[in-house]
Amino acid sequence: MTKIVETDKVKVQQFSARIMEDYGNTLRGAMLYIGDQLGLFKALAHGEWVTLEELAQQTGYNARYLREWLGSMVTGTYVAYDRETRRYRMPAEFVPVLADEDSPYFAGGILQLSVPFVSMAPKVIDAFRNGGGCPEEAFPVETWEGMERMTMPWYKHYLVQHWIPSLDGVEAKLKAGGSMLDFGCGSGLAAIMVAKAFPEARIVGCDFHLPSIERARANAEAAGVGDRVQFEVSDSDAIAGQKFDFVTTFVVIHDATDPQQMLKDLRSATADDGTYLMVELNLSEELHENMNLFGRVMYPQSTLYCMTCSLSHGGAGLGACMGESRARKMAEVAGFSRFRKVPSEWPPMPALFELKP
Repeated sequence: MTKIVETDKVKVQQFSARIMEDYGNTLRGAMLYIGDQLGLFKALAHGEWVTLEELAQQTGYNARYLREWLGSMVTGTYVAYDRETRRYRMPAEFVPVLADEDSPYFAGGILQLSVPFVSMAPKVIDAFRNGGGCPEEAFPVETWEGMERMTMPWYKHYLVQHWIPSLDGVEAKLKAGGSMLDFGCGSGLAAIMVAKAFPEARIVGCDFHLPSIERARANAEAAGVGDRVQFEVSDSDAIAGQKFDFVTTFVVIHDATDPQQMLKDLRSATADDGTYLMVELNLSEELHENMNLFGRVMYPQSTLYCMTCSLSHGGAGLGACMGESRARKMAEVAGFSRFRKVPSEWPPMPALFELKP
């Protein structure tokens, strides 16, 4: 029989209201997903007041569904509403986040990932009970498109413009025709951006996930650099014996089955005078240091994706909150002699670690 504990009724009521709010936020995530996928935020990006009928005519979508969706957006304060004229408007400040895919603040990828990740909850429950996890192939195919869109602003606005210039000697090597390996390249956007900025450089991207490599090759062709970027399906042991002036991983290590062996392989692939850029999440392995917005986002995402993918292969299951301290220790064991956290104020989510042999 459950023990009844004396409680503060007001606090119970406040917490009950918070549960209702969290429930609403979860369902609103599905509404944001719908708005992104149907282009509704882009349809509202002009900033003008519109009626339901005007939006239905503009988009061609069912007016009854649009009315309910707009109710979700208005009560969630994503869209303003004028009760006198019954018109709707999206604030101009929201456009770079919700509608402009060229903006450094664009969050469409995050909105897209919410539904695939939440849909994995029943399978993750099985892992809670029986161990193991959910392998990458168990996730909906659109997961990879969402990841591409989520990290796209990093590559478009920061990698070439800010991150590479902040590293010791990397920019000069790439300009002079040096080589780059992007390991765990996903859909290839980082490699493609470097190829466009440094036409003399030799760029290789590899990933064990065939659908991602196929997408990367298509992205390279569309960007006009298909003849200058080589994408391969391979794991870290396949790069043994090759040397690169610049090696990168973008939020890859914490997902790995054997992250320590992967770092050893990457150390082997880094030229003696080269640089390895490890981009991870700007979080700590200490829970009390993650009592913030990113902690609230990444612990759930780690449970539903990062950690469970690694554990599905019998891996280390580091999870998203790997932290600088653990990264530093692993780098030292792998044979890197220098480890530096590169100052980067924006975007705040990634942490940049510069490693040297």
